[in-house]
Amino acid sequence: MAFSGSYVCTSFYNDLLTAKINFGTNTFKLALYTNAATLNAATTGYTATGEVSGGGYSAKGEVVAATISTVTTASGDVVLIDFANATWNPATFTARGALLYDETAGGDPAIAVIDFGMDITGNGTTPFVVTFPPPTANAAFLAINTVLPNA
Repeated sequence: MAFSGSYVCTSFYNDLLTAKINFGTNTFKLALYTNAATLNAATTGYTATGEVSGGGYSAKGEVVAATISTVTTASGDVVLIDFANATWNPATFTARGALLYDETAGGDPAIAVIDFGMDITGNGTTPFVVTFPPPTANAAFLAINTVLPNA
């Protein structure tokens, strides 16, 4: 099995801190993959290897708009990064997981690998939808706490 879990890619942290990835201006995509793909925390960028092919799917995936917001919690502010859901319609393909990446930055840097936990097949009559969680402090896809833990 090529997928072994969902991860924020290790290289994402460096890309974020060096301003390679800009959530305010860049274009983000979600590409779908079969279980033949080898994607994990060490994935550094988009790859066509193992990518889904089939009716309703285009290489490199779908654009997913990013939205940044801040919520205040009892322990401080949390910056949330939310993404629009991705939809393929019609969908006559099978996917095991996905890669969220930045299409604007050079090298299409990886942000996160998403393991669906099993193969999911589009039947051609209903859309294939990847739904991101709501942007809340406890459920956001990406959240950055602005308060440092006590030393």
